[in-house]
Amino acid sequence: MDVKASTSKRRRTSGLPAEVSSFVGRRHEAAEVKRLLAASRLVTLTGVGGVGKSRLASRVAADLRRAFADGVRLVQLAELDDPELVPQTVAETMPIRERSSRPPTDVLIGHLHDKRALVVLDNCEHLLHACAVLAEVLLRSAPDLRILATSRQPLGVASEQTFTVPPLPLPDGTRTADGSPAYTDAVRLFAERAEAVLPGFAVTAANREAVQRICSRLDGIPLAIELAAVRLRALSVDQLLERLDDRFRLLTAGSRTVPARHRSLRALIDWSDALCTDPERLLWARVSVFSGGLDLEAAEAVCAGDGIAREEVIDLVIGLVDKSVLIREEHPAGVRYRLLETIGQYGRERLAASGKEAALRRRHRDYYQRLSAEASIEPAGRSHAVWLTRLRLEHANLRAALECCFSEPAEPRMGLTMATDLLYHWITGSHLGEGRDWLDRGLAADTAATETRARALCACGWLAIIQAEPDAATAMLDESRLIGERLGLERVLAWAVLHSAMVAMARGDTASAVGLGEDAVARHRATGEPAGLALALTRLSLTYSWLGDAPHAIRLAEGALAVCEAGGEGWHMAYARMALGIELWREGDIRRASALEQESLRFNRALGDPRGTVLNLEALAWIAAADEQYPRAARLLGILRTAWRAADGPLSGYRYLAGYHGDCEAGTREALGEAAFQTAAEHGAELFRDEALAYALHEGRPAPDPQEMADRPPALTRRQAEIAQLVAQGMSNKEIAAALVIAERTAEGHIEHILNKLGFNSRAHIAAWVTEQNEGTGQSADEQARAEDRRPHGRDT
Repeated sequence: MDVKASTSKRRRTSGLPAEVSSFVGRRHEAAEVKRLLAASRLVTLTGVGGVGKSRLASRVAADLRRAFADGVRLVQLAELDDPELVPQTVAETMPIRERSSRPPTDVLIGHLHDKRALVVLDNCEHLLHACAVLAEVLLRSAPDLRILATSRQPLGVASEQTFTVPPLPLPDGTRTADGSPAYTDAVRLFAERAEAVLPGFAVTAANREAVQRICSRLDGIPLAIELAAVRLRALSVDQLLERLDDRFRLLTAGSRTVPARHRSLRALIDWSDALCTDPERLLWARVSVFSGGLDLEAAEAVCAGDGIAREEVIDLVIGLVDKSVLIREEHPAGVRYRLLETIGQYGRERLAASGKEAALRRRHRDYYQRLSAEASIEPAGRSHAVWLTRLRLEHANLRAALECCFSEPAEPRMGLTMATDLLYHWITGSHLGEGRDWLDRGLAADTAATETRARALCACGWLAIIQAEPDAATAMLDESRLIGERLGLERVLAWAVLHSAMVAMARGDTASAVGLGEDAVARHRATGEPAGLALALTRLSLTYSWLGDAPHAIRLAEGALAVCEAGGEGWHMAYARMALGIELWREGDIRRASALEQESLRFNRALGDPRGTVLNLEALAWIAAADEQYPRAARLLGILRTAWRAADGPLSGYRYLAGYHGDCEAGTREALGEAAFQTAAEHGAELFRDEALAYALHEGRPAPDPQEMADRPPALTRRQAEIAQLVAQGMSNKEIAAALVIAERTAEGHIEHILNKLGFNSRAHIAAWVTEQNEGTGQSADEQARAEDRRPHGRDT
């Protein structure tokens, strides 16, 4: 076989593309791929089409050139259709000068068996088996060979390490230290490509929001962003954004120098479609009916039938994950899957063309209606928190199901029932306004005096109370009570009376609040509903606490705790602990009050309940001031400045407690002085949420003051910390380079930077410093650098 290639052919095939020089972002991804290559001889970059697998592989290969004495070879397989030509194509990238009849695989083995080289197999997905077989043979025969592959699905070789290339980070509201918006890599890429076709283009205050929305709509997929930017030759940014609903028609102006499938967005997704089996394509179309993701149970319930057996769904899901159509995500509640918006729109087009879209949407609606009903059955059961967490993950699907209910004239009652069943989801998930809107919509559409309406009025009344609208709440609760009395709905009446007591307390009518509260407790005892009884006892406890009746307040709060403990319920127990903690603080029992509030806060933090969390933070600030811990009280008050914004306004639903906040702030200002108070409060306000809650819970070391931060030695990067560890182990520069698969000169450069950062002048000083850091923190310097990498570097707004 003649495997001699022309000089120009070899240069074209084995060279690295010029686009590496304009590579945007991916610093962490490149470092992780290098780390994987240091540990494994076969690494495959997977991910959805257009996400940048080839560019990342090219960048890593370019960075590692000096680490491979016998070269880095890029094998571009995108235009190759015949799997039998894979060995020949790889051989053509090598400096092989041999004319023989030997099979190309044997020629490659003979050439590579003693070489230290890196081979990049780019775009393997359509030649998967041939690439896997060749990779396995070459790795077995050449001990110093490493292979970096890119593919929309793994090669499936036993020794393979895979790395899923994510889309570029999307705008998330993060701001820089000076308060200006932090531009993500997706926005930077758009700006760079836009400037190339429209000289002078820049992201400004006037177009920033539209640019960010374009990048988000395109899922942060680099190729899609580049195709969109090209359209600025003819369209404004706003016009481009408006036309993204028809993105497959719009984004068609790719470079003529790239493979055909990268010249339009549709061609890119068509390539993924061609890799799928017919059942996988069918499931792809059906899962496009979901919004925001789904779990396996939902896929089986909604997508099975009419060509897909329920037991086949799991294998089809695995197939779509392997082909980078579905994205697999780990959540505390379990594994979930989602489609990028572009992939989902492609699937929805297929679903609409099949004529089955309306039927699938009804199945989707019915599934989430049943899920909402199940969640409402145990509002005070042991699984309540689990249900609330699950509903939060399903929020986009719940919204889509409700919209489906109200879009059909015959189904508004189903929508009203579902919106009522989701009451606790609206309250705990920061969706008060949305929940109120759905309930208002349903109440306007279904005016019959039914149990459904009575329940909905009561639920909507509670949301109105939290939103500080007592008049609207009263009108709804009065109507709910009238329907309840007419139909003999004792549970509805118990809840309506309880919420009426809450309205009375919000208005300062304590006499009515006590009378209605006592009535609510009695009614809930009679109906035997633990959630209502626990809440009635807690609210009545707060009322008596406000009146200064400590024995009644403590007895009622402890009664609420007993009800919750009997049923294993967490959310109402957290509020009961909050109420008991406030009364114990009033009575001067600082230790028990603090313990109760912190225990309540731990639950609310885990659940993500913003109102419960800020009520705990309020009480902890009051407790700190009472204990004369004024700097801590000031910092907690600062934390509350930002925390209340996430809870729809200060003391929403508990405004009668506002006097405690005012007294705490006044006393703390007087004790510290205005300047010291403002410094501490501002520092608290600047903490990220997790840092703020950890501080409130006395978890770990308190957040340092700004001066303390300035006095810290500079932190090492993750790579520098890794090299410092190896220096401490006594490795030479050559040994470090071999261990990390980097050039020896690169290792020397890193060590020079480490010495400069730490102010040292010898490797011995680095080794001593590493030992000191490891002993002082219980973490290696590398682990500390990893933790530093995970910290956000902009202010969360």
